[in-house]
Amino acid sequence: MDETDAAVAIRAAQAASGVIRSGFRTPVTRYAKGHNDFATSVDIAAERTILAVIGAARPDDRFIAEESGDTGEEKSDRAWLIDPLCGTRNFAAGTPHLAVNIGTRIGASVTSAVVADPFAGEVFWTDGGSAWLRRDGQDQPLVPDPGSRLVEVNLDYWVPGEGGFEPTRLLGDRKFNAAFSPRVLSTTLAVAWVAAGRRAAYVSDGDLRDSVHFASGIALCRAAGCVVTGLIGQPIDTAPYGLVAAADTETHAALVEIIAAQLENESFIN
Repeated sequence: MDETDAAVAIRAAQAASGVIRSGFRTPVTRYAKGHNDFATSVDIAAERTILAVIGAARPDDRFIAEESGDTGEEKSDRAWLIDPLCGTRNFAAGTPHLAVNIGTRIGASVTSAVVADPFAGEVFWTDGGSAWLRRDGQDQPLVPDPGSRLVEVNLDYWVPGEGGFEPTRLLGDRKFNAAFSPRVLSTTLAVAWVAAGRRAAYVSDGDLRDSVHFASGIALCRAAGCVVTGLIGQPIDTAPYGLVAAADTETHAALVEIIAAQLENESFIN
């Protein structure tokens, strides 16, 4: 195993990025996946490319992928979490805001991760110890910075009428808007942007444990030194779940206070 997991993931993400660029703004087939959700033929082609690259380098590993599910060696302690095209709706609409997410999990820990932006030619990556941005073959460290005050809010997991955290209420919160400016990119590329200093924070609801969408971005943020918790400052793997990834402790504390106030009457956090 001469090549590191991070290097394998970077190669796979770059290969998938080429597939995505080739299929961008071309006719694609859509495959329904459930209520108001779909994949495209390019999602599937990008995932097959990733699996081929990683499978050749790590044939004894397990693969958990967005489109093809759980394959490979079921009993392996090593698993790859693969989201070949995060931002399918953006892609299908001809909007170049999306990401390729690949993470390596050994046991319970994500030990390396890659988030690639096919159109900017950027690869955000970590080997578990430090976090980097690769552009034009050169690496520079990721440095979180809250200065933009831009907070990305994920709306994809919210279901009206189910209670709990409601991102639309956060967007309309006076205290939130006095301190921050909301953004909605609709891809987890924005989680990597927190690590890179392009967003002050990222907020999402939902149970994100073992999420192929979020695992890589969360690993990047942690490696870069961001503050990463669940919605009310608790560990991500405990109720009420969700994600607050912030560039610094001050930003994180402010967001958690606002979110906790919204949830204070919800019985599941008592």
